[in-house]
Amino acid sequence: MDITIEELQLADARNLFEFEIVNREYFEAMVPSRGDGFYNYECFIEKLGSLLQEQTQGLSSFFLIKNSDGLILGRINIVDIDQFQSLGSIGYRVGKDQAGKGIAQKALKLLIEEMRNQGIKQILAKTTSNNIASQRILEKNGFKKTATSEEEMMMNGQSLKFVHYKRLI
Repeated sequence: MDITIEELQLADARNLFEFEIVNREYFEAMVPSRGDGFYNYECFIEKLGSLLQEQTQGLSSFFLIKNSDGLILGRINIVDIDQFQSLGSIGYRVGKDQAGKGIAQKALKLLIEEMRNQGIKQILAKTTSNNIASQRILEKNGFKKTATSEEEMMMNGQSLKFVHYKRLI
């Protein structure tokens, strides 16, 4: 499947909101909830405005993963961009119906190229200890495991730790 990553825009708000609603339960099984307020359209728009402001300031870059028809398949972001150190931290999520199709792996490869073009030299990532699929995606894209946190957190009745990764570009 051909995919693109496109920088997040306000024009994407309604489609992105619907994507998040449809995939809420799926996402919350793997990552902490964003809270009920996130799923209220007015609150969502407010949050989106904050993200777009961060993007304008160069602190973060938010991308939508889309297919050739423009359908949102997922999101991929780089946040906490430090221009002085040329680094940032990534996160991504692909919708339930698209999981296991190599979309996140392809999107991450595209993001790495985009960051290389923007002068980012180091990308950090973390995932939960139970998210083996995400760990594989990172490793297939050249990320190296750097640490597993000592601190445990409870999520959906499971005790989890964060697994940290780094990739030099």
